[in-house]
Amino acid sequence: MNQMLQDPQTETSQAAPSPVPQDPAAEHPRFAKPQRVAFVQACWHRDVVEEARIAFIKEAEARHLTHVDVFEVPGSFEIPLHAQILAKTRRYTAIVAAGLVVDGGIYRHEFVADTVIKALMDVQLRTEVPVFSAVLTPQQFHETEVHYDFFRRHFAIKGVEVAEACANTLLGLERLRGQVAAGIVG
Repeated sequence: MNQMLQDPQTETSQAAPSPVPQDPAAEHPRFAKPQRVAFVQACWHRDVVEEARIAFIKEAEARHLTHVDVFEVPGSFEIPLHAQILAKTRRYTAIVAAGLVVDGGIYRHEFVADTVIKALMDVQLRTEVPVFSAVLTPQQFHETEVHYDFFRRHFAIKGVEVAEACANTLLGLERLRGQVAAGIVG
């Protein structure tokens, strides 16, 4: 999901909420078949983006997604091609993309973010492999410790959210494909 974020310097003095810890006793549904997920991470601002990966893997494991392969690409612009190649292998039941798109370089950040999100949707529709995005676009990003801290926390939250969306989607697709195979739907 492409998301525009508010400037952390305009936030109130309250810190951004931490990811809500899952109750270890809460049991998430199990999959009928093992699921393998590819996590494609941009290296641009790696110290920020890796927070999404760390949180994703932890939450994915709690949701019985224990096979996660991590791939790194230079920047967010390179994510869709990697996602497409990975999807075409049929080795992965889902692909998750994570990146931070900020002003700078030769492209405007809005162009890059919109292009990446559209391309990821195209990959998903062409291959029928769900693709999830934690490619975020802040309205303003300054190379200050305040901004880095804010976005590290925010990426951790997004990592938990994308793991939940991934697991729920894969469960729904597993159920739907079973119904189609049984002739219940279709």
